[in-house]
Amino acid sequence: MTAVKGLRVVAHEAIELTRHGAAGDRRFYLVDERGRVVNGKQLANLNEVVASYDDAGRRLELRFPDGRQVAGAIELGPPLQTTFHSRPAQARELGGTFGEALSDHIGRPVRIVEGLDRSGIDRGRAGAVSLVSRASLGALARIAGTGEVDARRFRMLVVIDGLDEPHEEDTWVGERIRVGSAVVRVRGHVGRCNITHRDPETGSADLPTLDLLRSYRAGLDTTEPLAFGVYGEVLQAGRVALGDAIIAR
Repeated sequence: MTAVKGLRVVAHEAIELTRHGAAGDRRFYLVDERGRVVNGKQLANLNEVVASYDDAGRRLELRFPDGRQVAGAIELGPPLQTTFHSRPAQARELGGTFGEALSDHIGRPVRIVEGLDRSGIDRGRAGAVSLVSRASLGALARIAGTGEVDARRFRMLVVIDGLDEPHEEDTWVGERIRVGSAVVRVRGHVGRCNITHRDPETGSADLPTLDLLRSYRAGLDTTEPLAFGVYGEVLQAGRVALGDAIIAR
């Protein structure tokens, strides 16, 4: 998860999965001077910054690689119009020095905003949870000729162990599954983009992920091209913790 869309994703041992996604995940997103969403595809060194958010206290903290920290209570400005992947979305900008500090780090003006009617999850409630298996990651690593592929590269919410075959999760599309105590309807396959080229900590482009996927995943009957992992809608909220079972229903 990450509190701010585009910043480094961080592993958690347990999450509360709601109909809007994991509590606190992608709570905020980044926009440029024209109000358009920006992320790690355009700004590689966003992966160097870690965001932490305390919902009860409404406090955000940004930690930078040089040891700097910017933290404080959330104060919101007036509503503003943003563009979230070509769609209009109302949001409010965070006050304080959060945006200034992040702009200084990446060398480009950005603002951190909180959506009025949406989080920073790309597919909204229809894609509130995303899943990929270690078997699939292993298959990609073999194609790449490397020891392993870091799951964080794909920025998925849940990583699954114990599946017998790579991409077995593809077969769950249209099905209901139990994830911990939550129930999810798997809606589709996640088509990949260039952000997966980037190292999840440094942001450097170090793995030709799309070329690798194209070499063995092109032309498959998937809901999106070059699919790797699946996404779904939360039908029943619940807790998901490390070691919980995933049961296809």
